[in-house]
Amino acid sequence: MKKIKLIEVRSELGAGTRGASMGIEALRVACWDKGSDYFRRFNSVSVPDLNYTLFDKDVFPNAHRIDSILTVQKNIARAVAQTFDTDMFPLVLSGDHSNAHGTIAGIKSAYPDKTLGVIWIDAHADIHSPYTSPSGNVHGMPLAMALNWDNLNRQINEPAPETVFFWNSLKKLGFDGPKIKSEHLVYIVVRDTEEPEDFIIKENGIKNFSYAEFTAKGAKQVAAEALERLNGCDIIYISFDVDSLDSKFSKGTGTPVEIGLTVEEAKELNHYLLQDPRVVCYEMTEINPTLDTENTMAENAFEILETATAAILQKESKSTAIQ
Repeated sequence: MKKIKLIEVRSELGAGTRGASMGIEALRVACWDKGSDYFRRFNSVSVPDLNYTLFDKDVFPNAHRIDSILTVQKNIARAVAQTFDTDMFPLVLSGDHSNAHGTIAGIKSAYPDKTLGVIWIDAHADIHSPYTSPSGNVHGMPLAMALNWDNLNRQINEPAPETVFFWNSLKKLGFDGPKIKSEHLVYIVVRDTEEPEDFIIKENGIKNFSYAEFTAKGAKQVAAEALERLNGCDIIYISFDVDSLDSKFSKGTGTPVEIGLTVEEAKELNHYLLQDPRVVCYEMTEINPTLDTENTMAENAFEILETATAAILQKESKSTAIQ
């Protein structure tokens, strides 16, 4: 059975709100409060975060701090690839969702010849580019990096040449070319998007299981259909943003959105998705305890993390038994 390795990424450089760098510590507090030994059970590695550059002047208005983000994502990709090299399962705990592209880059550098599928559980589509983003926050761009998309049909910005240089470097990180195809991306409960994102999602036929569809079908059915859509994929990465939860459960995140998953629904969904033997990596992101007076978000997230981890271990023990 493969062992799980925790990859801790405290970078919050891509977020518009400060505080996500403390999300991992908030999870640890939730773990201690529960009397769990979770963080003693697994080896962990901490990826250098460069959060100190938040105090420097930002010179990239269309992709804030993209120079430092490139360095962080190189470190993430290296840590993820090395985890595969040691035959372990990378479970990534990260600050903001821009880091997910570093994870995807690491997966593709380790498995360049395998077709990668992505299940993105999130309130947001995260498919902007420096050409389309109204905020310039890079945590809204990781999937555009992975898909190698600029979405120039909906261009509203003229990024400076330096921004374009770092953007193109990010798109090439880990694998020169698209790391995933649009038909190999599945959204679950995405519900807060801008027009450039809506345009490119519709144009490319990317599936989003809305919360209404989720409640009508249930977690088990949605998980089965999401995995079925990725039939052509050899390996799968699951990215769980805590703002996929309804805002009444997710105050402690930078961009909470109404009408989302309950904690129990999230646990059930992760449990069923992680049964698939093709899943090679899981990520949890965007916990921000500075927005949450009683650490409720981290306590909810830790429950989901425990469920997800148990499902990974169950899947790995099954695959070992088959071998």
